[in-house]
Amino acid sequence: MNKLSIESINAKTPYQVKFKQETSSYLFTSENIDYAVDFTSDDLVQTDKAYQFVIANLNNKKSPRDKFVKETVIAIIEEFFKKNNSTILILYSTDDNKQSARCRLFEHWFETFSNKSLFIMKTSSVIDEYGIENIASIILRKDNPKQQELLEEFDFSINMFRNKP
Repeated sequence: MNKLSIESINAKTPYQVKFKQETSSYLFTSENIDYAVDFTSDDLVQTDKAYQFVIANLNNKKSPRDKFVKETVIAIIEEFFKKNNSTILILYSTDDNKQSARCRLFEHWFETFSNKSLFIMKTSSVIDEYGIENIASIILRKDNPKQQELLEEFDFSINMFRNKP
């Protein structure tokens, strides 16, 4: 993955973002919560380079509705796609059974994103053998030459998990 420009991100964000070399994380602090944003290589889709996108609340505190967190996260994602014509995969955490709420929040963020017309976001879910709903999203640029193959591979992977023996 090409390193993101902290200067470009910070020109658009209300919260100051820093890059932590040791963990390859993009860090910022809201009013009282420290966040880390990571892009980790992922092999759910093989057609093209894909990265799992993670937002971590480092303090494990309840996150208040904060539009500045949304603006900061969107600026980081925008810079990712400016530097990389790769795919982002999001697997919403099931730790506290709030994966549906996380997904709805992120989809809302995406819907209010001013440049959303440049991207495709698709979300699917799978109920695992324990009855837990696992939700995943894929985001890619519309000008990605492998767009169709990536979306088909995402659907194939989701269906494979749905139809596991």
